[in-house]
Amino acid sequence: EDPSLERHFKGHRDAVTSVDFSLNKKQLASGSMDSCLMVWSMKPQMRAYRFVGHKDAVMCVHFSPSGHLVASGSRDKTVRLWIPSLKGESTVFKAHTATVRSVHFSSDGQSLVTASDDKTVKVWTVHRQKFLFSLSQHINWVRCARFSPDGRLIVSSSDDKTVKLWDKTSRECIHTFCEHGGFVNHVDFHPGGTCIAAAGTDSTVKLWDIRMNRLLQHYQGNSVVNSLSFHPSGNYLVTASNDSTLKILDLLEGRLLYTLHSHQGPATCVAFSRDGDLFASGGSDEQVMVWKTNFDTADYGDGPKTQKSGSVEGSHHTGVEMDCGIHLKKTRTQDSGRNHGQQEEDTSLMSTLEHIMGQLDVLTQTVSILEQRLTLTEDKLKECLENQQKIIQNKTN
Repeated sequence: EDPSLERHFKGHRDAVTSVDFSLNKKQLASGSMDSCLMVWSMKPQMRAYRFVGHKDAVMCVHFSPSGHLVASGSRDKTVRLWIPSLKGESTVFKAHTATVRSVHFSSDGQSLVTASDDKTVKVWTVHRQKFLFSLSQHINWVRCARFSPDGRLIVSSSDDKTVKLWDKTSRECIHTFCEHGGFVNHVDFHPGGTCIAAAGTDSTVKLWDIRMNRLLQHYQGNSVVNSLSFHPSGNYLVTASNDSTLKILDLLEGRLLYTLHSHQGPATCVAFSRDGDLFASGGSDEQVMVWKTNFDTADYGDGPKTQKSGSVEGSHHTGVEMDCGIHLKKTRTQDSGRNHGQQEEDTSLMSTLEHIMGQLDVLTQTVSILEQRLTLTEDKLKECLENQQKIIQNKTN
């Protein structure tokens, strides 16, 4: 079933820049160029809160994991922490020397990472609002910064056309991804923490494996991508683009699932709720929309697989069939004439085979990369190769 529009919030007086759900989905926060932060109640007939305090456009909002705080960043160069209640109290910290584009809480709620046009990424303690350290290797505006699910890494994206991965403890940049043809508007970690997705002004969405630092999937659209959000299962990604559409990508199949024509004018921001049942979008049309996800999300897998070739263009996709999928399809047709019991056995055999093929694929890639980089000892290599042999033997037996 297609995603459906659930709620429609009107109240901002300029373009919406950012949306985020509280953990319990009772509230939705949005930031806008009108300098206000709005907190909407998901219960019908409940009033919305308009928080005034920033002296200029609010560029980003994020609920703390507990839902007791909302962080916002603004063109007035400050970050504010709000208590999303009637009083609307907030504390200000002078964060950067230019517009703050991005705010993000760590999953334990203890730290906040901010990104700014002053070309830096900064990390703060939440409770004392104390500045901890700056990461400053980008050479242009930093649009977005996110903590990894375990809080050990930070990823940032910039108008210098790079995505950088940082180690929070050593405060060093551990890898730079340079494959974008334009500014990188948005970046985030896959819920599994093993890969990242980045959206750019070159109309692409790219997924990288951060263990092997290689491109996993590449979706080519036809309009600037402003924002993206992973479904908590890790199997889907939703994007918001300048052509006013929201697109839902199926990462397991490597293809476009849905295109939603939502806003009048650019769709500027999008975010799934923490349980994935809903997603919200904002646009330059001053509207905030909440959508019911509706698609089948029961299949919690390991997330994106490598696309074999080609990229996803508009609403069709080219050669992104996994090798194992092709083999299995052949087998299935050959077996179609057998009885039901046999078919059930075949299906379980099929999934075992599929699993082995997947494992083999991963092992092969891991081994070749380890050989190239010589980052692990010979023992590890030998172990991988032995496992690979076993799997090959199992396949031939």
